[in-house]
Amino acid sequence: MRCPFCGSDNTSVIDSREIENGYVIRRRRICEQCKRRFTTYEKFEIFVIKRDGREELFDKRKIIIGLKNAFKKSTFPSDKINQIADRIENDLKTEGLTRVSSSEIGKRILNYLKEIDEVAYVRFASVYFDFRNIEEFKKVFHEFTKKTRKKEKKV
Repeated sequence: MRCPFCGSDNTSVIDSREIENGYVIRRRRICEQCKRRFTTYEKFEIFVIKRDGREELFDKRKIIIGLKNAFKKSTFPSDKINQIADRIENDLKTEGLTRVSSSEIGKRILNYLKEIDEVAYVRFASVYFDFRNIEEFKKVFHEFTKKTRKKEKKV
């Protein structure tokens, strides 16, 4: 690590602490040359692989925007939307994933929506599956209603 004050490469770690549930490491360092102290942060990063092959840093806000669109005109609380986004992010970090496809994130969102709200599920699915025609939409909707009926029979 290079000292931000004098530029020396000769630095030492004097203290390390985990923050943000262990996904960020805060390190106190000292420069052996100028003896000044400074703090660095090491963050666990997830890269999302888009459909066109591009990669970008994971952004939880995009999940929140997608969920808000799915729950449009609904009374579903925004703090619950944030909790879903937090859970998805924590699941990815817990699994140790550093690269994940956008379609995998979409599947995870759909799994949460399936349990919470049928209308939000269908709204999100219509964007996620990028339907080309009404037949594709009917097929996904039919699969969803079939699974919902099976679950109701078990209860």
